[in-house]
Amino acid sequence: MNQSLKLVENHDLYLERLAGLFSESPLLMEVFRRAQFLEPLPYYVGAGCLVQTVWNQLTGRPAEYGISDIDLVYFDPADLSFEAESEQAAEGREHFNGITVPLDIKNQARVHLWYEDKFGIRLQPYSSLEAAVDSWPTSVTSLGARLEPSGEWQIYAPFGLEDLFSLTVRPNKRLISEAVYRSKAEKWQAKWPELQIIPWEG
Repeated sequence: MNQSLKLVENHDLYLERLAGLFSESPLLMEVFRRAQFLEPLPYYVGAGCLVQTVWNQLTGRPAEYGISDIDLVYFDPADLSFEAESEQAAEGREHFNGITVPLDIKNQARVHLWYEDKFGIRLQPYSSLEAAVDSWPTSVTSLGARLEPSGEWQIYAPFGLEDLFSLTVRPNKRLISEAVYRSKAEKWQAKWPELQIIPWEG
């Protein structure tokens, strides 16, 4: 078997395993179901809540341990107004009524309008939802997933899934600073000491 075929097979096994772990989380499955209100806009449940669910299952912790919010991202370049995003957030809170974990809904098409003021870095508009995920702070949290009404999983992981299943945290230096990365890594390792943190210089 050539190396490229082996990598593809490994990736498929990771995807199957990831979908299985998601399916074992009552919280995530409810989130995936309710998130479908955003259709037909492109959207993902993203980053922390996905990764932390997997970390919990791999380390034998309660399913919702350490999950502080639910990131729900979508892409609507047709309306970049703050008001439109606020309306989506308000609708989302109605759809997620009864879920105790806070919900954060962001239109990734308008991130460039506020990112520099908040983080001091000028950002070009994202061309797609996937381009936004490509820039998220670590290889492991650059992850988006959704469950189609048909039951089919859509998972986007631009850096692959090996770091996720090996409990490895590695910086994605496209946007974040070393200080931001260290802060995130230290916060996560305090809750999940099994994590292997790759140094910024690594």
